[in-house]
Amino acid sequence: MKTVIQRVTGASVTVNNIVKGSIKSGLLVYLGVAHNDSESDADWLAEKITNLRIFDDDNGTMNLSLKDIAANNPDAGVLAVSQFTLLADARKGRRPSWNGAAPPEKAKTIYLYFIKKIREQGLICETGEFQTEMKVSYTNDGPVTIILDSEQ
Repeated sequence: MKTVIQRVTGASVTVNNIVKGSIKSGLLVYLGVAHNDSESDADWLAEKITNLRIFDDDNGTMNLSLKDIAANNPDAGVLAVSQFTLLADARKGRRPSWNGAAPPEKAKTIYLYFIKKIREQGLICETGEFQTEMKVSYTNDGPVTIILDSEQ
């Protein structure tokens, strides 16, 4: 699984001008599922993402995790957006290949499992709408953007 994680001070996802999910602060997570990904990849990413120390402490040092800030800020959470384009292979030609992306049925199952694992940690996890064109709005805080791949 590949993810792009952004620390945000607000994020929302809209489908047909209807807000499907939003958070006031926390992490915007774009999630792409590959053919060989499994629930164990989602387990690892959910644990890693919620415990990454990328929020500032009182000294301005990135020393706090999402779990840490959510303990004092009930509005903090995750906005998880499925994004198969993270699996694009653009090494040849000018049109990316999507062959590395899992079929929609498998991708949706693992995406929903990932969301469940975030929520099991007592965190808010808002979502977009799977396999739909979405509009994502956010304010990147920092900016802080991190890429994680469960295979690496």
